[in-house]
Amino acid sequence: MNSQDTPHRAGRRALLRAGLTGAAALGTGLTLSATPASATPAGARPRPGTPDEALRELAAGNLRWRTYRERHPDESPAVRQALATGQHPFALVLGCIDSRVPPELVFDQGLGDLMTVRSGGEVLDEAVLGSVAYGVLELGIPLVLVLGHQSCGAVKAAVETDVSGAQLPAHIQYLADQIRPNIDRTKDGAARVDATIDANIRAIRSRIAAEPDLAAKVAAGELAVVGARYELTTQLVHRLS
Repeated sequence: MNSQDTPHRAGRRALLRAGLTGAAALGTGLTLSATPASATPAGARPRPGTPDEALRELAAGNLRWRTYRERHPDESPAVRQALATGQHPFALVLGCIDSRVPPELVFDQGLGDLMTVRSGGEVLDEAVLGSVAYGVLELGIPLVLVLGHQSCGAVKAAVETDVSGAQLPAHIQYLADQIRPNIDRTKDGAARVDATIDANIRAIRSRIAAEPDLAAKVAAGELAVVGARYELTTQLVHRLS
């Protein structure tokens, strides 16, 4: 328990753990201190335990994916049995709902490797933020990757309705409203959509990194929050500065 924890908060975290967990392209460019590696289920590969290691593993997996050399790791009977009693994902990917960008495939990862949270345009709300916080604070995940992608329909809709003033159906308008502050109005047409995809990724990354509990882990070198983009045409994931 740290100096800011209360007995109630510590107890709540213990209950959460018991109830919910059970028994190159990306580059690193990070100078972060090492943290203890997560426990590895029997039969699984050693888990990356630091932000640097997690980034390297994702980069290696994306290379396998885009060169059609996938290994489909961590799907063996032994891994499946081990995961019945606990999970130790090494990265959390916040991505879009787009069916063409499933994180486990894009990074060639298997069961228990990634915690994935997906919403249209990677839009944040309390449920998404709570899910991200759970992965970091309760499971000790050292890397949060905000993954946007080329030709994002949610971003395109936000840009187009911003110009036309039209309203989108039902709850879809909520997504556009959340993306709108990130629209890059220095460009027009398709270039505006493309630039807004990047601006949206950066804004979401910054917001997550600024969350107090997560910011403390970033400052301690225990967590990296990184923005990246997936190109549908090349299957490359590249990091955004």
